[in-house]
Amino acid sequence: MAAPTISPTSDTKSKVITTFLDKPTFSCSRCTAVIALQDELISKAFSGRDGRGYLIHSAVNLKMGKKEDRPLMTGVHTVADVYCMGCNERMGWYYHKASDHTQKYKEGKYLLEREKLVKENNWTLDDEPQIGFRTRGVYGHIVIRVNVVLVAVIQCGWFT
Repeated sequence: MAAPTISPTSDTKSKVITTFLDKPTFSCSRCTAVIALQDELISKAFSGRDGRGYLIHSAVNLKMGKKEDRPLMTGVHTVADVYCMGCNERMGWYYHKASDHTQKYKEGKYLLEREKLVKENNWTLDDEPQIGFRTRGVYGHIVIRVNVVLVAVIQCGWFT
């Protein structure tokens, strides 16, 4: 049995899934639905309909429009526009097929419009910064953590 077809204008807000908790993501700029992990980014050097675009390996919370052959800057490709499941905003397109053998690497990937995305870094700070003091001089440690990975320890020293 085939999955039901979802049109780009269907109300799919209830189908939006929340994934990738505490991971850097790209989200829809209109409704904040998570679209992709930042780790899935392949290239920032692409052009979309409305400006710069990102080539992304995989994405979630997107529904696909109809396939069509579209002349793009690098030749004719078979693509389908993709729409946000949360707000029906057109986010970019999915590459089904490339006619030129030099463009085959795009097949099965997404071109997402940069202006339609919000980069969510999910940086967190510890509840209380760790600050240490010594009797012969004072130094402070400010610890900044990004997703449980220690990123920076900044030491400031004042000595007499």
